[in-house]
Amino acid sequence: MKLFYSIKYTVTAISYGVLLAIVLLLLIPGLVPGLNNTSLATSLFKGGQAQQAPLSFAKAVSIASPAVVNIYSEQIEVNPQYGRKARKSTRLGSGVIMNTQGYILTNLHVIRQADLIQVLLQSGQIYPAELIGFDHYTDLAVLKVNAINLPVIPQRKEQVSLVGDIVLAIGNPLNLGQTVTQGIISATGRNGLSNTSYLEFLQMDAAINEGNSGGALINSNGTLVGINSRKFTQSNPQLTIQGIFFAVPYQLASKVMRQIIENGKVVRGWLGISTTNYHGELNGFIVETIMNNSPAQAAGIEVGDVVYQIDSTPIKTVAAALDIIAETHPNTELTFKIYRQGNAIETKVKIIELSN
Repeated sequence: MKLFYSIKYTVTAISYGVLLAIVLLLLIPGLVPGLNNTSLATSLFKGGQAQQAPLSFAKAVSIASPAVVNIYSEQIEVNPQYGRKARKSTRLGSGVIMNTQGYILTNLHVIRQADLIQVLLQSGQIYPAELIGFDHYTDLAVLKVNAINLPVIPQRKEQVSLVGDIVLAIGNPLNLGQTVTQGIISATGRNGLSNTSYLEFLQMDAAINEGNSGGALINSNGTLVGINSRKFTQSNPQLTIQGIFFAVPYQLASKVMRQIIENGKVVRGWLGISTTNYHGELNGFIVETIMNNSPAQAAGIEVGDVVYQIDSTPIKTVAAALDIIAETHPNTELTFKIYRQGNAIETKVKIIELSN
């Protein structure tokens, strides 16, 4: 027993001695040559509070930005006011390299009526571009350059953007050089090919200006989520609008690009009606007007009909129905299930191509 107490006393004394030594070293680091208050004291008291790296999107930008190009389109104008002397005007925009074959997405208004289109890569290389096709409804155009080893922007086939997602807009505003602005997704729309409206676009508050059009909208991983398109405009010049900008969502832009590459244009089905949502015992849409010489008229659809199913797909919204019709190949027959004056009927509708 005496041995146990002796060992306990010795260990306790040593522990107190070590603790006292540490306290003295911290208070008077000069006791040991070469020891200063930033070596031991800092490591003991601040080691667990190391400064975190600042939040940055530099990695996302470095991944995506090489695939965002500057686009310069030139138009030769002959104006009688200038003695019929040709005058060259240049428009500025941006574009996104979508694949290794050299296909580039941009906005139609960037290259509309252009006689010469040039693409400037971030590496400094300049290439002439060929216009493959365009789509009025989404204001998209597809260009192609003959080059190899082009940087391609990261893409995710099932990319879906949500309200609140952080986004970065990359482009060449006002020819200042490649510029990045940051914001969030403010609202989302549809990804179908039906006629365009602001409801189809991604709305965000990442600023875009002249020259940004056609550039990339990416997420914080550097993945493409949209093609920057336009800012919100109002007919009232006295109304100040801030933070409302639009981009074509990636899935819609991808559909449009594929069709343009395959067909030279976007082929959309057309029914020829105007509608509103209907919510009753059955969800669907109610037919408000029918255009003359339209597929709807030929199929015997009437004003007031409620369409609740197309082929095997129940209709939940007008938007969903219009997308089904728009993405149906022309000359294809669809079965419409209709509720008319208390009776359920079916009719075959032969969809035709929507004319631009």
